[in-house]
Amino acid sequence: MPETRLPDPRLGNGSGDAEVSVSVPTRTSVIESFNLTRFQFPRRRVIGDSQVRIDMHHIGTLELHSSSGHTGLGFFESSLFQLPPLPELQRVFGTEVAPSLIGLPAAALLNRVSRPRGGNIRVQPFAEAIDQALWDVHAKELGLPLFRLLGGTSGRVPAYASGLDFHLGIDVMQAFFAEAAGRGFSAFKIKVGHPDLAWDLGRLRAVVDVVGSSARLMVDANEAWSPKEAIRRAHRFRDAGFDIDWVEDPCLRDDFDGLREVRLALPFTRVNAGEYLDLKGKAQLLAADAVDVLNVHGHISEALAAARLSASHGIPLALGNTPLELGVHLAAALPEVECMEYAFQDYDVLVDEPIRFRDGYAEAPDRPGHGLVLSEAARSELARPDAE
Repeated sequence: MPETRLPDPRLGNGSGDAEVSVSVPTRTSVIESFNLTRFQFPRRRVIGDSQVRIDMHHIGTLELHSSSGHTGLGFFESSLFQLPPLPELQRVFGTEVAPSLIGLPAAALLNRVSRPRGGNIRVQPFAEAIDQALWDVHAKELGLPLFRLLGGTSGRVPAYASGLDFHLGIDVMQAFFAEAAGRGFSAFKIKVGHPDLAWDLGRLRAVVDVVGSSARLMVDANEAWSPKEAIRRAHRFRDAGFDIDWVEDPCLRDDFDGLREVRLALPFTRVNAGEYLDLKGKAQLLAADAVDVLNVHGHISEALAAARLSASHGIPLALGNTPLELGVHLAAALPEVECMEYAFQDYDVLVDEPIRFRDGYAEAPDRPGHGLVLSEAARSELARPDAE
């Protein structure tokens, strides 16, 4: 890199009487091109909650290529519906998104502030994938694992086992949680929210029977209840002998008064919420004093902003499911994060080296970027350019 001699600012006159030598880059790496891949394949087990049932993977990947020779990888999903055919995805991205990325440095794009107004307030299906890919490129260009770029020092993070188990039979559900306990997990989240209280209680008992009464238990209702029903259910769980660490999304996401009512009425458990809210909604949730644990997900830049908000309120974070668990880097970097969710989903086949879990902990890769690289075998065997 050539050297440029600049006047010492301590002299005040720039006369050149004294100079310091600094290195000034003459060429900055920029995003040059992109590649999209569309995947569709059956899940090994059906997943879901009190509101949805899902038996297929509909996943898209975005690769952003920089002039430095690095590639950043991001993921976008459609839980319930097929993604559009690949030519349509490419057309939309190429005409509506790529022009705002091509020719600019990843770091500059990560620091750019958007201005959502009028007609440009719309759903951006690629937003999370773009953010993930840019952070991946930026960290690779600096030669840093992403969790270290984000300020973390240790890549080992406590994790809890999440069954996404609402539609599993009792035997299958017990086998799932028994396997998780056998792999060293000691915290478990169970789906609740059935109209029949006895159904919820039976599921909790079935899990405790295989993981033990000393395990840490959380429940997730996915907005199934009204505030009063959430309070009633939580009391019934407690009366039945279950010590529930948190109740996740007990009522509607933007019912801030209702969530606060639930939180204040249940001193023996905590309210976890925010999963379905954007950054503005999370700020409103915190301002309403309506949450004990703030839930964040895989949009890295937005999660960082939410973490700053939660820290200012003294509220811990929980990291929900993220694509291929790349959120481990966030969990490792943010001191407010208590733990991260792991649902044993089978999309690890998409990458060469998936995130590792050992003894109930997630381990962030100690290689540059977020450490996930798209598998060429998956690209050739599982990619589906067209809707089927």
